[in-house]
Amino acid sequence: MNRRPTLLAAITLTAAAALTLSACGGDSDPKDKDSDKIAGADTGDKKSASPTASASAAAGRPKIELPSDLTMTFEGGKTGDSVKDAVLDDSAERMRSVNAAIAGTDPKNEALGFYNSGRALEAAVSWVGKFEDAGLGITGKVRYFDRTVTLDGSKAASVLFCADESKGYAKDLKTGKAKVTTPSNDDFILYNTRLEKNSEGVWQTTRIVSTAGAKKCL
Repeated sequence: MNRRPTLLAAITLTAAAALTLSACGGDSDPKDKDSDKIAGADTGDKKSASPTASASAAAGRPKIELPSDLTMTFEGGKTGDSVKDAVLDDSAERMRSVNAAIAGTDPKNEALGFYNSGRALEAAVSWVGKFEDAGLGITGKVRYFDRTVTLDGSKAASVLFCADESKGYAKDLKTGKAKVTTPSNDDFILYNTRLEKNSEGVWQTTRIVSTAGAKKCL
C-alpha cells in the first residue's frame, strides 16, 4: 500500500512502478483535488468489460482463496443482529474478492462479480487491471477494524470501516519481492460503502469511497 501520489505517478509515467493498494476499486469524492484522488477510484478508464454480477449466485457462493503470503483480518464481525452480520460478512468478502483477483487466485474474477455490482464493479475491474498491467500482485497483512453497519430498509445498507494497510505491499510478480514502503498516516484508510441485497440474497457492494489518512482511523 504505497502512497497515493505514487499511484498517480505510476499510472501516468510507468506501469512498472509500484501501485498503492488502498481502496481496491472505489469512487472518488467530487470535492477532492486531483492530487488527493482516492487510490483505486473509478477515474473513467475502463480496463475491460466487467464480469457479470452475481452470475453464479444460484450455484452457491464462490470460494475465495488468497495466497499464503497475504493475510486479511476483519475485526468486529458479530453485532447480535443477523441482518447486520450478513452485511458485514459480504462486505468482508467483497474486499477479499478484489485482493484475490489482484493476487491471481481468482483468474476469472468470479468472486469479484459476485460481491460487486454497478460502479463498484466497474471500478474494481479497472483497478485490478492496473496491477495486471504493471506485473504486480499483493503481499503482507491488512487489518480492517471499527466496522459499523447502518441499515436502509430491508435491501440496502451502508458500512463504514477502517483499514490498516501499513504492512501490506505491492509485489513484483517476476521477482516475488515486496515493494516495501515507509509507513505513514496514509496507510490508514477510511472506507464508506453502500451495499444492496440482490435477488439471490447477496449483499453486493455498489459504491465505495475511501479516504487515506482519515483521523477516525489513526
